Amino acid sequence: MSEQRVVRPTPISGFPEWTPQVRAVEQRWLDHIRAGFESFGFASVETPSVESLDVLMAKGETSQEVYTLHRLQADAKDDSDARLGLHFDLTVPFARYVAQHFNELTFPFKRYQTQRVWRGERPQEGRFREFTQCDIDVINVDSVPLHFDAELPRIVHQVLSGLDLPAWTLNVNNRKVLQGFYEGLGVKDPVAVIRAVDKLHKIGDEGVREILHGDGLTGEQADACLALARIRGADVAERVAALGVTSELLTEGLDELTFVLDELADLPEGSVVADLSIARGLDYYTGTVYEASFDDDPGYGSICAGGRYENLAGQFIRRRLPGVGISIGLTRIFAKLVAEGRIEEGRVCPTDVMVVVPGAERRAEALRTGALLRERGFNTEVFHSTAKVGKQIQYAAKKGIPFVWFPPFEDGGAHEVKEMGSGEQAPADPTDWRPAAG
Repeated sequence: MSEQRVVRPTPISGFPEWTPQVRAVEQRWLDHIRAGFESFGFASVETPSVESLDVLMAKGETSQEVYTLHRLQADAKDDSDARLGLHFDLTVPFARYVAQHFNELTFPFKRYQTQRVWRGERPQEGRFREFTQCDIDVINVDSVPLHFDAELPRIVHQVLSGLDLPAWTLNVNNRKVLQGFYEGLGVKDPVAVIRAVDKLHKIGDEGVREILHGDGLTGEQADACLALARIRGADVAERVAALGVTSELLTEGLDELTFVLDELADLPEGSVVADLSIARGLDYYTGTVYEASFDDDPGYGSICAGGRYENLAGQFIRRRLPGVGISIGLTRIFAKLVAEGRIEEGRVCPTDVMVVVPGAERRAEALRTGALLRERGFNTEVFHSTAKVGKQIQYAAKKGIPFVWFPPFEDGGAHEVKEMGSGEQAPADPTDWRPAAG
Protein backbone atom coordinates (compact mmCIF):
# COMPACT_ATOMS: atom_id res chain seq x y z
CA MET A 1 0.00 0.00 0.00
CA SER A 2 1.50 3.36 -1.05
CA GLU A 3 2.04 6.04 1.55
CA GLN A 4 -0.43 8.93 1.35
CA ARG A 5 1.11 12.20 0.23
CA VAL A 6 0.90 14.85 2.93
CA VAL A 7 0.12 18.38 1.77
CA ARG A 8 1.74 20.82 4.15
CA PRO A 9 -0.86 23.33 5.41
CA THR A 10 0.25 26.91 4.85
CA PRO A 11 -1.71 30.17 5.07
CA ILE A 12 -2.73 31.75 1.78
CA SER A 13 -1.66 35.38 1.66
CA GLY A 14 -4.56 37.81 1.56
CA PHE A 15 -7.15 35.33 2.85
CA PRO A 16 -7.46 35.85 6.63
CA GLU A 17 -8.92 33.26 8.98
CA TRP A 18 -9.40 33.32 12.74
CA THR A 19 -9.33 30.93 15.68
CA PRO A 20 -12.75 30.13 17.21
CA GLN A 21 -12.26 32.59 20.09
CA VAL A 22 -11.41 35.43 17.67
CA ARG A 23 -14.16 34.43 15.26
CA ALA A 24 -16.62 34.64 18.16
CA VAL A 25 -15.76 38.33 18.55
CA GLU A 26 -16.11 38.94 14.82
CA GLN A 27 -19.57 37.36 14.90
CA ARG A 28 -20.58 39.65 17.78
CA TRP A 29 -19.41 42.59 15.69
CA LEU A 30 -21.50 41.37 12.76
CA ASP A 31 -24.55 41.05 15.02
CA HIS A 32 -23.97 44.59 16.31
CA ILE A 33 -23.59 46.01 12.79
CA ARG A 34 -26.69 44.19 11.56
CA ALA A 35 -28.76 45.47 14.49
CA GLY A 36 -27.54 49.01 13.83
CA PHE A 37 -28.52 48.87 10.17
CA GLU A 38 -31.92 47.39 10.96
CA SER A 39 -32.58 50.06 13.58
CA PHE A 40 -32.74 52.58 10.72
CA GLY A 41 -35.12 50.41 8.67
CA PHE A 42 -32.67 48.76 6.27
CA ALA A 43 -33.57 45.27 4.99
CA SER A 44 -31.09 42.49 4.33
CA VAL A 45 -30.36 41.03 0.90
CA GLU A 46 -27.71 38.63 -0.32
CA THR A 47 -26.48 38.21 -3.88
CA PRO A 48 -24.45 35.34 -5.38
CA SER A 49 -20.68 35.35 -4.95
CA VAL A 50 -20.37 35.36 -8.74
CA GLU A 51 -21.75 37.72 -11.35
CA SER A 52 -21.44 37.75 -15.10
CA LEU A 53 -18.41 39.70 -16.27
CA ASP A 54 -20.78 41.96 -18.20
CA VAL A 55 -22.29 43.01 -14.84
CA LEU A 56 -18.93 43.39 -13.11
CA MET A 57 -17.53 45.47 -15.95
CA ALA A 58 -20.66 47.61 -16.38
CA LYS A 59 -19.08 50.59 -14.67
CA GLY A 60 -15.60 51.49 -13.53
CA GLU A 61 -12.11 50.34 -14.38
CA THR A 62 -11.89 47.19 -12.29
CA SER A 63 -10.84 44.52 -14.80
CA GLN A 64 -7.46 43.97 -13.14
CA GLU A 65 -9.11 43.23 -9.78
CA VAL A 66 -11.72 40.67 -10.91
CA TYR A 67 -11.14 36.97 -10.27
CA THR A 68 -12.69 34.99 -13.10
CA LEU A 69 -14.28 31.58 -12.59
CA HIS A 70 -13.43 28.35 -14.38
CA ARG A 71 -13.35 24.65 -13.55
CA LEU A 72 -10.03 22.84 -13.32
CA GLN A 73 -11.34 19.97 -15.45
CA ALA A 74 -13.65 22.06 -17.62
CA ASP A 75 -14.92 20.57 -20.88
CA ALA A 76 -13.38 22.50 -23.75
CA LYS A 77 -16.81 22.64 -25.39
CA ASP A 78 -18.50 24.01 -22.25
CA ASP A 79 -18.02 27.76 -21.89
CA SER A 80 -20.84 28.31 -19.36
CA ASP A 81 -18.35 29.56 -16.74
CA ALA A 82 -16.27 31.63 -19.13
CA ARG A 83 -18.08 34.90 -18.43
CA LEU A 84 -18.35 34.61 -14.65
CA GLY A 85 -16.31 36.39 -11.99
CA LEU A 86 -16.27 36.82 -8.20
CA HIS A 87 -17.75 40.15 -7.19
CA PHE A 88 -15.18 42.82 -6.21
CA ASP A 89 -17.67 44.94 -4.24
CA LEU A 90 -21.33 44.76 -3.25
CA THR A 91 -22.59 47.93 -4.95
CA VAL A 92 -22.49 46.69 -8.55
CA PRO A 93 -24.23 43.37 -7.69
CA PHE A 94 -26.81 45.36 -5.71
CA ALA A 95 -27.52 47.57 -8.74
CA ARG A 96 -28.06 44.44 -10.83
CA TYR A 97 -30.29 43.00 -8.07
CA VAL A 98 -32.49 46.12 -8.02
CA ALA A 99 -32.89 46.09 -11.80
CA GLN A 100 -33.74 42.39 -11.80
CA HIS A 101 -36.28 42.65 -8.97
CA PHE A 102 -37.54 46.14 -9.81
CA ASN A 103 -41.25 45.19 -9.83
CA GLU A 104 -40.98 43.38 -6.48
CA LEU A 105 -39.36 46.20 -4.49
CA THR A 106 -40.76 49.23 -2.66
CA PHE A 107 -38.88 52.47 -3.30
CA PRO A 108 -36.90 54.13 -1.89
CA PHE A 109 -35.33 50.72 -1.36
CA LYS A 110 -33.09 50.64 1.73
CA ARG A 111 -30.93 47.55 1.93
CA TYR A 112 -27.96 46.29 3.88
CA GLN A 113 -25.68 43.52 2.71
CA THR A 114 -22.88 41.80 4.60
CA GLN A 115 -20.83 39.45 2.46
CA ARG A 116 -17.34 38.52 1.40
CA VAL A 117 -15.85 40.08 -1.71
CA TRP A 118 -12.72 39.28 -3.70
CA ARG A 119 -10.10 41.51 -5.31
CA GLY A 120 -6.99 40.50 -7.20
CA GLU A 121 -4.71 42.89 -5.34
CA ARG A 122 -1.22 42.40 -3.99
CA PRO A 123 -1.77 41.49 -0.31
CA GLN A 124 -0.25 43.90 2.19
CA GLU A 125 -1.16 45.46 5.52
CA GLY A 126 -4.83 46.39 5.37
CA ARG A 127 -5.31 44.93 1.88
CA PHE A 128 -6.75 41.48 1.34
CA ARG A 129 -7.82 39.34 -1.57
CA GLU A 130 -10.85 38.09 0.35
CA PHE A 131 -12.62 40.23 2.92
CA THR A 132 -16.01 41.07 4.42
CA GLN A 133 -17.84 44.28 3.63
CA CYS A 134 -20.92 45.63 5.41
CA ASP A 135 -22.87 47.84 2.99
CA ILE A 136 -25.94 50.02 3.26
CA ASP A 137 -27.49 51.67 0.21
CA VAL A 138 -30.61 53.58 -0.71
CA ILE A 139 -31.87 53.42 -4.31
CA ASN A 140 -34.90 55.26 -5.62
CA VAL A 141 -36.68 55.94 -8.88
CA ASP A 142 -35.58 59.20 -10.55
CA SER A 143 -34.09 60.88 -7.45
CA VAL A 144 -32.78 60.13 -3.96
CA PRO A 145 -33.46 62.86 -1.37
CA LEU A 146 -30.23 64.49 -0.25
CA HIS A 147 -30.98 63.83 3.41
CA PHE A 148 -29.99 60.19 2.81
CA ASP A 149 -26.45 61.46 2.08
CA ALA A 150 -26.42 62.62 5.70
CA GLU A 151 -28.30 59.67 7.18
CA LEU A 152 -25.72 57.11 6.04
CA PRO A 153 -22.78 58.73 7.90
CA ARG A 154 -25.03 59.02 10.96
CA ILE A 155 -25.72 55.27 10.82
CA VAL A 156 -22.02 54.49 10.45
CA HIS A 157 -21.19 56.78 13.36
CA GLN A 158 -23.73 55.01 15.58
CA VAL A 159 -22.54 51.55 14.53
CA LEU A 160 -18.78 52.13 14.81
CA SER A 161 -19.15 54.08 18.05
CA GLY A 162 -20.60 50.92 19.57
CA LEU A 163 -17.37 49.02 18.88
CA ASP A 164 -14.17 49.48 20.84
CA LEU A 165 -12.15 51.11 18.03
CA PRO A 166 -9.22 53.53 18.03
CA ALA A 167 -10.22 57.13 17.18
CA TRP A 168 -11.39 57.53 13.60
CA THR A 169 -12.78 60.31 11.40
CA LEU A 170 -15.23 60.20 8.49
CA ASN A 171 -14.18 62.61 5.74
CA VAL A 172 -16.79 63.89 3.30
CA ASN A 173 -16.50 65.53 -0.12
CA ASN A 174 -18.62 65.91 -3.25
CA ARG A 175 -17.50 64.83 -6.71
CA LYS A 176 -19.39 67.81 -8.18
CA VAL A 177 -17.06 70.11 -6.25
CA LEU A 178 -14.05 68.42 -7.82
CA GLN A 179 -15.44 68.12 -11.33
CA GLY A 180 -16.93 71.62 -11.27
CA PHE A 181 -13.66 73.12 -10.04
CA TYR A 182 -11.62 71.31 -12.70
CA GLU A 183 -14.07 72.36 -15.41
CA GLY A 184 -13.83 75.94 -14.18
CA LEU A 185 -10.05 75.64 -14.56
CA GLY A 186 -10.50 74.59 -18.18
CA VAL A 187 -9.31 71.02 -17.62
CA LYS A 188 -10.28 68.86 -20.60
CA ASP A 189 -10.61 65.54 -18.72
CA PRO A 190 -11.86 66.18 -15.15
CA VAL A 191 -12.36 62.45 -14.46
CA ALA A 192 -8.66 61.77 -15.11
CA VAL A 193 -7.77 64.49 -12.60
CA ILE A 194 -10.16 62.97 -10.04
CA ARG A 195 -8.37 59.62 -10.42
CA ALA A 196 -5.01 61.35 -9.94
CA VAL A 197 -6.13 63.29 -6.84
CA ASP A 198 -7.52 60.04 -5.38
CA LYS A 199 -3.88 58.87 -5.13
CA LEU A 200 -2.82 61.93 -3.12
CA HIS A 201 -2.59 60.13 0.24
CA LYS A 202 -0.47 57.37 -1.34
CA ILE A 203 1.97 59.28 -3.55
CA GLY A 204 1.89 62.82 -2.16
CA ASP A 205 1.74 66.22 -3.85
CA GLU A 206 4.68 65.68 -6.18
CA GLY A 207 3.44 62.29 -7.34
CA VAL A 208 0.03 63.76 -8.18
CA ARG A 209 1.63 66.80 -9.82
CA GLU A 210 3.64 64.50 -12.08
CA ILE A 211 0.48 62.64 -13.16
CA LEU A 212 -1.35 65.92 -13.79
CA HIS A 213 1.47 67.25 -15.95
CA GLY A 214 1.37 63.97 -17.88
CA ASP A 215 -2.35 64.53 -18.42
CA GLY A 216 -1.61 67.89 -20.01
CA LEU A 217 -2.31 70.29 -17.14
CA THR A 218 -0.24 73.42 -16.83
CA GLY A 219 1.74 74.15 -13.69
CA GLU A 220 -0.85 76.73 -12.67
CA GLN A 221 -3.73 74.28 -13.13
CA ALA A 222 -1.91 71.56 -11.17
CA ASP A 223 -1.20 74.01 -8.33
CA ALA A 224 -4.88 74.97 -8.19
CA CYS A 225 -5.96 71.30 -8.07
CA LEU A 226 -3.59 70.65 -5.17
CA ALA A 227 -4.71 73.83 -3.39
CA LEU A 228 -8.30 72.59 -3.56
CA ALA A 229 -7.26 69.19 -2.19
CA ARG A 230 -5.64 70.84 0.85
CA ILE A 231 -8.94 72.35 2.03
CA ARG A 232 -10.23 70.52 5.09
CA GLY A 233 -12.49 71.43 7.98
CA ALA A 234 -14.85 74.38 8.34
CA ASP A 235 -15.78 77.28 6.03
CA VAL A 236 -15.26 75.13 2.94
CA ALA A 237 -17.34 77.25 0.55
CA GLU A 238 -15.52 80.45 1.49
CA ARG A 239 -12.11 78.84 1.14
CA VAL A 240 -12.97 77.40 -2.27
CA ALA A 241 -14.28 80.79 -3.41
CA ALA A 242 -10.93 82.31 -2.42
CA LEU A 243 -9.24 80.18 -5.09
CA GLY A 244 -11.06 82.22 -7.74
CA VAL A 245 -12.56 79.35 -9.76
CA THR A 246 -16.29 79.29 -10.55
CA SER A 247 -18.78 77.02 -12.33
CA GLU A 248 -22.42 76.05 -11.88
CA LEU A 249 -21.47 72.46 -11.04
CA LEU A 250 -19.00 73.66 -8.41
CA THR A 251 -21.69 75.78 -6.73
CA GLU A 252 -24.12 72.86 -6.79
CA GLY A 253 -21.56 70.55 -5.22
CA LEU A 254 -20.67 73.03 -2.47
CA ASP A 255 -24.37 73.51 -1.65
CA GLU A 256 -24.84 69.74 -1.34
CA LEU A 257 -21.70 69.33 0.77
CA THR A 258 -22.77 72.15 3.08
CA PHE A 259 -26.21 70.58 3.50
CA VAL A 260 -24.71 67.23 4.53
CA LEU A 261 -22.34 68.85 7.02
CA ASP A 262 -25.11 70.97 8.52
CA GLU A 263 -27.33 67.89 8.93
CA LEU A 264 -24.56 66.16 10.87
CA ALA A 265 -23.56 69.14 13.00
CA ASP A 266 -25.06 67.54 16.14
CA LEU A 267 -22.54 64.67 16.09
CA PRO A 268 -19.46 65.00 18.34
CA GLU A 269 -17.03 67.58 17.01
CA GLY A 270 -14.55 66.11 14.55
CA SER A 271 -16.62 63.00 13.81
CA VAL A 272 -17.45 64.10 10.26
CA VAL A 273 -15.13 66.53 8.48
CA ALA A 274 -15.12 68.09 5.00
CA ASP A 275 -11.97 67.02 3.14
CA LEU A 276 -11.64 68.12 -0.48
CA SER A 277 -8.83 65.64 -1.14
CA ILE A 278 -11.33 62.77 -0.95
CA ALA A 279 -12.12 61.69 -4.51
CA ARG A 280 -12.93 57.93 -4.55
CA GLY A 281 -11.46 56.47 -7.72
CA LEU A 282 -14.39 54.35 -8.90
CA ASP A 283 -16.07 55.93 -11.91
CA TYR A 284 -19.65 55.47 -10.77
CA TYR A 285 -19.59 58.08 -7.97
CA THR A 286 -21.22 61.37 -9.00
CA GLY A 287 -21.97 63.37 -5.84
CA THR A 288 -21.28 62.97 -2.12
CA VAL A 289 -18.30 60.74 -1.34
CA TYR A 290 -17.15 59.36 2.01
CA GLU A 291 -13.90 57.95 3.33
CA ALA A 292 -13.04 57.15 6.95
CA SER A 293 -9.64 56.30 8.43
CA PHE A 294 -8.01 55.83 11.81
CA ASP A 295 -6.69 59.12 13.21
CA ASP A 296 -3.40 57.63 14.40
CA ASP A 297 -2.77 55.60 11.23
CA PRO A 298 -4.28 57.35 8.18
CA GLY A 299 -1.93 55.46 5.86
CA TYR A 300 -3.50 52.14 6.82
CA GLY A 301 -6.30 52.69 4.33
CA SER A 302 -9.95 53.59 4.49
CA ILE A 303 -12.06 51.69 7.00
CA CYS A 304 -15.33 52.98 5.60
CA ALA A 305 -16.12 54.47 2.19
CA GLY A 306 -18.86 55.11 -0.34
CA GLY A 307 -20.84 57.79 -2.07
CA ARG A 308 -23.66 58.77 -4.39
CA TYR A 309 -24.12 57.28 -7.84
CA GLU A 310 -26.67 58.61 -10.30
CA ASN A 311 -27.51 55.68 -12.52
CA LEU A 312 -25.51 52.57 -11.79
CA ALA A 313 -28.64 50.39 -11.93
CA GLY A 314 -29.50 52.07 -15.24
CA GLN A 315 -26.85 49.87 -16.83
CA PHE A 316 -29.31 47.01 -16.44
CA ILE A 317 -32.78 48.56 -16.85
CA ARG A 318 -34.29 51.46 -18.77
CA ARG A 319 -35.20 53.37 -15.62
CA ARG A 320 -33.29 56.09 -13.82
CA LEU A 321 -32.33 54.61 -10.45
CA PRO A 322 -29.87 56.78 -8.52
CA GLY A 323 -28.53 55.69 -5.17
CA VAL A 324 -26.21 56.48 -2.29
CA GLY A 325 -24.30 53.95 -0.24
CA ILE A 326 -21.56 53.47 2.29
CA SER A 327 -19.54 50.40 3.22
CA ILE A 328 -17.77 49.40 6.43
CA GLY A 329 -14.57 47.46 5.74
CA LEU A 330 -15.04 44.94 8.52
CA THR A 331 -12.04 42.74 7.76
CA ARG A 332 -9.66 45.68 7.41
CA ILE A 333 -10.74 47.08 10.79
CA PHE A 334 -10.85 43.74 12.57
CA ALA A 335 -7.51 42.48 11.24
CA LYS A 336 -5.71 45.58 12.47
CA LEU A 337 -7.11 45.22 15.98
CA VAL A 338 -6.30 41.51 16.06
CA ALA A 339 -2.71 42.16 14.94
CA GLU A 340 -2.29 44.86 17.60
CA GLY A 341 -3.70 42.68 20.38
CA ARG A 342 -6.68 44.97 20.93
CA ILE A 343 -9.29 42.21 20.62
CA GLU A 344 -10.37 40.63 23.88
CA GLU A 345 -10.89 37.09 22.67
CA GLY A 346 -14.19 35.35 23.23
CA ARG A 347 -14.75 31.82 24.49
CA VAL A 348 -13.27 28.86 22.66
CA CYS A 349 -16.78 27.50 22.13
CA PRO A 350 -20.35 28.75 22.67
CA THR A 351 -21.32 25.92 25.05
CA ASP A 352 -22.96 27.05 28.29
CA VAL A 353 -23.32 23.61 29.86
CA MET A 354 -21.59 20.29 29.28
CA VAL A 355 -23.50 17.22 30.44
CA VAL A 356 -21.33 14.42 31.81
CA VAL A 357 -22.03 10.84 30.63
CA PRO A 358 -21.54 8.63 33.72
CA GLY A 359 -21.52 5.41 31.67
CA ALA A 360 -23.03 3.74 28.63
CA GLU A 361 -26.11 2.70 30.60
CA ARG A 362 -26.75 6.34 31.67
CA ARG A 363 -26.22 7.95 28.23
CA ALA A 364 -29.97 8.13 27.50
CA GLU A 365 -30.48 10.10 30.73
CA ALA A 366 -27.64 12.45 29.77
CA LEU A 367 -29.20 13.02 26.33
CA ARG A 368 -32.61 13.77 27.91
CA THR A 369 -30.95 16.25 30.27
CA GLY A 370 -29.18 17.96 27.38
CA ALA A 371 -32.44 18.26 25.45
CA LEU A 372 -34.20 19.81 28.46
CA LEU A 373 -31.49 22.41 28.92
CA ARG A 374 -31.44 23.26 25.20
CA GLU A 375 -35.22 23.74 25.18
CA ARG A 376 -34.71 26.30 27.95
CA GLY A 377 -32.21 28.24 25.86
CA PHE A 378 -28.85 26.95 27.12
CA ASN A 379 -26.22 25.92 24.59
CA THR A 380 -25.64 22.37 25.78
CA GLU A 381 -23.10 19.75 24.81
CA VAL A 382 -23.41 16.12 25.90
CA PHE A 383 -19.97 14.54 26.27
CA HIS A 384 -19.06 12.35 23.31
CA SER A 385 -17.89 9.24 25.15
CA THR A 386 -17.97 7.39 28.46
CA ALA A 387 -14.46 8.42 29.49
CA LYS A 388 -13.65 8.81 33.16
CA VAL A 389 -15.49 11.73 34.75
CA GLY A 390 -12.21 13.49 35.50
CA LYS A 391 -11.30 13.52 31.79
CA GLN A 392 -14.75 14.84 30.92
CA ILE A 393 -14.33 17.71 33.39
CA GLN A 394 -10.85 18.37 32.01
CA TYR A 395 -12.31 18.64 28.51
CA ALA A 396 -14.87 21.20 29.71
CA ALA A 397 -12.13 23.22 31.40
CA LYS A 398 -9.98 23.32 28.24
CA LYS A 399 -12.94 24.59 26.22
CA GLY A 400 -13.86 27.21 28.80
CA ILE A 401 -17.34 25.76 29.37
CA PRO A 402 -18.70 27.55 32.46
CA PHE A 403 -20.96 24.75 33.84
CA VAL A 404 -20.66 20.97 34.02
CA TRP A 405 -23.88 19.03 34.61
CA PHE A 406 -23.97 15.68 36.38
CA PRO A 407 -27.13 13.67 35.67
CA PRO A 408 -28.06 10.96 38.19
CA PHE A 409 -25.35 8.31 38.38
CA GLU A 410 -27.98 5.78 39.52
CA ASP A 411 -31.77 5.45 39.45
CA GLY A 412 -33.44 7.82 41.88
CA GLY A 413 -30.33 9.95 42.23
CA ALA A 414 -30.21 13.74 42.00
CA HIS A 415 -28.89 16.07 39.29
CA GLU A 416 -25.99 18.32 40.24
CA VAL A 417 -24.23 21.20 38.47
CA LYS A 418 -20.65 22.43 38.93
CA GLU A 419 -19.74 26.09 38.37
CA MET A 420 -16.27 25.80 36.86
CA GLY A 421 -15.07 29.26 37.86
CA SER A 422 -15.66 28.87 41.59
CA GLY A 423 -15.56 25.08 41.74
CA GLU A 424 -18.84 25.02 43.67
CA GLN A 425 -21.19 22.08 43.03
CA ALA A 426 -24.83 21.89 44.10
CA PRO A 427 -28.05 19.96 43.41
CA ALA A 428 -30.07 21.30 40.45
CA ASP A 429 -33.21 20.56 38.44
CA PRO A 430 -32.85 20.82 34.62
CA THR A 431 -36.46 22.02 34.34
CA ASP A 432 -35.94 25.25 36.33
CA TRP A 433 -32.20 25.73 36.95
CA ARG A 434 -30.74 29.19 36.38
CA PRO A 435 -27.10 30.26 36.83
CA ALA A 436 -26.57 32.45 39.87
CA ALA A 437 -26.57 36.16 39.03
CA GLY A 438 -23.18 37.78 38.55
